Amino acid sequence: MSLRIVVCVKYVPDAGGERGFTTDLTTDRESTDGLLSELDEYGVEQALRIVEASEDDVEVTVLTAGPGEAKDALRKALAMGADKAVHVSDEDIRGSDVLGTSLVLAKALERVGYDLVLCGMASTDGAMGVLPALLAERLHVPQMTLLSEVALENGVLSGRRDGDAASEQLEARLPAWCR
Repeated sequence: MSLRIVVCVKYVPDAGGERGFTTDLTTDRESTDGLLSELDEYGVEQALRIVEASEDDVEVTVLTAGPGEAKDALRKALAMGADKAVHVSDEDIRGSDVLGTSLVLAKALERVGYDLVLCGMASTDGAMGVLPALLAERLHVPQMTLLSEVALENGVLSGRRDGDAASEQLEARLPAWCR
């Protein structure tokens, strides 16, 4: 069996740099350096852990939508060990909200193909954390969120979610979504 993992990543302004806004009130990405969102690095690392633990052939693709500079985020993920990268770049989606971004990424995921999609818990520039839920809904796949442990065996994704008073074990058959 060949397993296709896609990790959604985002190129974000460096939190240590100065930031400004454009006249249309979007972040002025031209005036600051960017990088792979630190929280998305965890998604890449989790995908690579699944690769190490698997006896199957596993391919890890990283996916982003953004300006030309977003290639830097993809390069970092490839340097971490991802196999392939997909960059959706279109001036018409510049400054889109999370609903527009989720539509674009869902269409890209349909074209790329996937068994498991991983995301970080939020982007460091928007910190909404809702994109994974929107993507899972658009793609009609189960999602498992806020997991502290993830395992994959025989086409079943399992994980542990820790709460204040208890922990719960979750399971979903692939294809699935995880953050």
